[in-house]
Amino acid sequence: MPDYHDDLRLAHVLADAADAATMDRFKALDLKVETKPDMTPVSEADKSAEELIRGNLQRARPRDAVLGEEYGIEGTGPRRWVIDPIDGTKNYVRGVPVWATLISLMVAGEGGYEPVVGVVSAPALARRWWAAKGAGAYSGRSLSSATRLRVSKVSRIGDASFAHASLKGWEEQGRLDGFLDLTRACWRTRGYGDFWPYMMVAEGSVDMCAEPELSLWDMAAPSIIVQEAGGRFTGLDGRSGPHSGNAAASNGVLHEELLGYLNQRY
Repeated sequence: MPDYHDDLRLAHVLADAADAATMDRFKALDLKVETKPDMTPVSEADKSAEELIRGNLQRARPRDAVLGEEYGIEGTGPRRWVIDPIDGTKNYVRGVPVWATLISLMVAGEGGYEPVVGVVSAPALARRWWAAKGAGAYSGRSLSSATRLRVSKVSRIGDASFAHASLKGWEEQGRLDGFLDLTRACWRTRGYGDFWPYMMVAEGSVDMCAEPELSLWDMAAPSIIVQEAGGRFTGLDGRSGPHSGNAAASNGVLHEELLGYLNQRY
């Protein structure tokens, strides 16, 4: 198996630079915020963080392609960095500390591009999570000061904690009834949203989470972190990885039941 340690170290360096830039503008009274064509907000910090990461990658990995939320795809080849400069922009612009920079390296294989490195850095929470293929998932302040992540062993839906985002997307897709049935069957539900539920699945503090509509940059880094922590990350169609336009993550034991509820049609 290839060793991605150098790429993981680079991802941490990129995250350090992004953290400094985003924290510098967090809660700034003169923060500039625009509305994108899809009616979602984008701040000057989103753009500057992505530009910073792209610039560093151009110097450190000039042959690699880069796909980012704000500036699209640049370059070609078997290695592609996937970036969400601020996952949770709505939180960021309102001063809520639940947001993160997501950085992943994807490598082309027989089944398409697969995440092999993932870093999720949430500086306002003073938290960071990361993983590399075959090397496990970790959380901590640095590579040298880290705790190994393990998913939970909860095996019954009635004992499980389920995390989600808003209800709107489930309703738009005709999945709301199944979603609500799942929330009634669970021990506990909470609407954390964005990157955080996936990190809590990897940590074992939450057992399942799902979202009905996502982009690749939302999922690439969380997917490998969940998988390297021993969990499962699929689309609602059951396809492994971050390619389905939506996501379901779990400790693995509960995954088929999770998909069963969310794929109910009435």
